Amino acid sequence: MENLDVIVLRHLRDWRQQGKRALLATVVRTWGSSPRPLGSIMALCETGAVVGSVSGGCIEDDLIYRYTSARTAGANEALDDGPPQLLRYGITADEAHRFGLPCGGTLELMLEFNPEYRLLADLVQRLESGGLVRRITDLASGAVSLEMANRSEELSIDADRLVNIYGPEYRMLLIGAGQMTEYLATMALFTGFMVTVCDPRGEYSSSWSVPSVKLLSDWPDDAVRGFKPDRRTCVLALTHDPKLDDIALLEALQTDAFYVGAIGSRSNNQARHLRLIEHFGQSEETLARLRGPIGIYIGSKTPAEIAVSVMAEVLAVKNAVPLPRDLDVAHAKNTQLK
Repeated sequence: MENLDVIVLRHLRDWRQQGKRALLATVVRTWGSSPRPLGSIMALCETGAVVGSVSGGCIEDDLIYRYTSARTAGANEALDDGPPQLLRYGITADEAHRFGLPCGGTLELMLEFNPEYRLLADLVQRLESGGLVRRITDLASGAVSLEMANRSEELSIDADRLVNIYGPEYRMLLIGAGQMTEYLATMALFTGFMVTVCDPRGEYSSSWSVPSVKLLSDWPDDAVRGFKPDRRTCVLALTHDPKLDDIALLEALQTDAFYVGAIGSRSNNQARHLRLIEHFGQSEETLARLRGPIGIYIGSKTPAEIAVSVMAEVLAVKNAVPLPRDLDVAHAKNTQLK
């Protein structure tokens, strides 16, 4: 599944190219619980078509009413040119209930009317080429500028401007094309990752059946080097074969990948550490980023359930959510043995 921001911006670009009026809504502030994080975007066309999301659906419905169908009923709002506007939802308990916000939740949107086609086309082209782009919007005039960014940053807004970072989709490189990999790849696609699977073993790769996944037959270390992992990349070794997993992990640990891990039991993980230290010159310090056993502890035994636990941990790390120690597989199993 492609990155949602790119999908939204591409639709908005196409609408503006066709001469249709449209707006871009961005979640710029939240208080309390919020259904969508900062930086979430949606595009609304004058036809009432919507792409993306800023809530669970009720706020989208209100925006459609305000800026499309409501115009025929004499409403003041319209998709006319003008400076960006800030719109806040959920200030009162009644509004929170009406718009389906969690108890105490409030969010603020910035609405940009009829963004310039040329800049939208430029932004989409940079994102499709894998760039990380800083989009700066002047709040007084609505003027937009684009800059290449070196790292991801949180959205920021002040009295003068909004700065939002758009980047390429998150990527996942899986070593090994076994059954569990198929489950994990499927879940990763649904959560917005671009997935690549590497397995030089023909008996595994020949039966691969998950569409929208790139399949490589390279040796894993070559695959990792060619993949060029960055801060939006995770690398997982899933073959249980040291000849394949170890060389991939060694390469991945030299990159900026936000998650590097390998499947296996606690004893296999300990053996892997010893092997990498004794035969590949590693140390506990250089292996500190290596995760294993991977996944959160949910008592899983089947390939599908193990894939669920692994995907949950990957998403937690991606979202910078610290996991309680009790969810760590090794700790949980050690506790069970006591």
